[in-house]
Amino acid sequence: MKRRNLVVTAPGELSLVVEDLPEVPDGGLLLETVATGLSAGTELTFVKGDHPGLARAHDAEMGLFRGTADALRYPVTRLGYMEVARVARSRSPAFAEGDLVAAAYGHATAHVADPVHEHVVPLPADLDPVLGVYVAHLGPICANGLLHAAADAVGPTVDHLGAGVSGRRVLVTGAGLIGLLTALFVREHGADEVAVVDADPRRRAVAANLGLLALDEADDPALALKARWRHGPGDHGADVAFQCRGRPHALATALRALRPQGVVVDLAFYTGGADDVRLGEEFHHNGLTVRCAQISRTPRGTAGHWDRARLSAETVRLLRRCGEEVRDHLLTEVVPLEDAPRLMLEVAGHQRHVVSAVFTVDAEGQ
Repeated sequence: MKRRNLVVTAPGELSLVVEDLPEVPDGGLLLETVATGLSAGTELTFVKGDHPGLARAHDAEMGLFRGTADALRYPVTRLGYMEVARVARSRSPAFAEGDLVAAAYGHATAHVADPVHEHVVPLPADLDPVLGVYVAHLGPICANGLLHAAADAVGPTVDHLGAGVSGRRVLVTGAGLIGLLTALFVREHGADEVAVVDADPRRRAVAANLGLLALDEADDPALALKARWRHGPGDHGADVAFQCRGRPHALATALRALRPQGVVVDLAFYTGGADDVRLGEEFHHNGLTVRCAQISRTPRGTAGHWDRARLSAETVRLLRRCGEEVRDHLLTEVVPLEDAPRLMLEVAGHQRHVVSAVFTVDAEGQ
């Protein structure tokens, strides 16, 4: 069987390449893609050529970026991690042919999956398949941010995802897809108030339509929030901030807006580093914490009862409650996979704006 796979052949060059698929092994699945979502922040770094892995190799065993000899090279043949597919052939007793699943294998029309080693999530029949693109990976990224805030608040014995935000005043910096979905998680888990900061008026409008307090990055939101969120003498600002934009000034804003001894849970990917973060100011004087919530790790001590499957289940619960809002406000483009190269180049070149885009594949287009 063959598939079409979206490949970045060089910076600014994308194409759909026809490839052969391997045979389905014992225990494996043949997945035929229904929809595949765009994660604009990460994927466009390969389109633009500024992904840090292109300059220095990541040694996953040692946890270091080092040297250039083994750095990533073009063509980039796996792009994306937000797929919904139908099981076309199953050699696993865990899945039946015809099942609809979420997975993370990239913008391809088909995939041979090993569910023992890959995260494959059965989707409920009552969930819009297009919304299923958030279930396997991107939604868990956001849920893992809340889990880190919860573990910081109550320790590793977290029994409720909202333990770090319920009844609290929460800031989200960055109103892209991850920021807005995180803000929805926070809102639905009982935050007292949720503020979202972004420079783009279109994204602030989306936040406002979701019932969130939307603030312009240019208007010193830290001062506004500290005037609005007073806890006591010398104690003003956000209880917790979720930093969801990979720019150092966004991290600086999150730090400035925190109350003393507050925590920034950082979900952002800083492709250019963070040289402008002024660690000698609020970070030092207010005794702040920056905690990275990277999707490959749950907080220390929680792994026994929190894993990717549970974070996916939390995402499904959120989408059941807020699916109509997500479809109306966050999902701004749904186009055929054939249009993906053009859309991605236009977004990378700031000629087109999306919060979230999904590429669809019809059965005949496999």
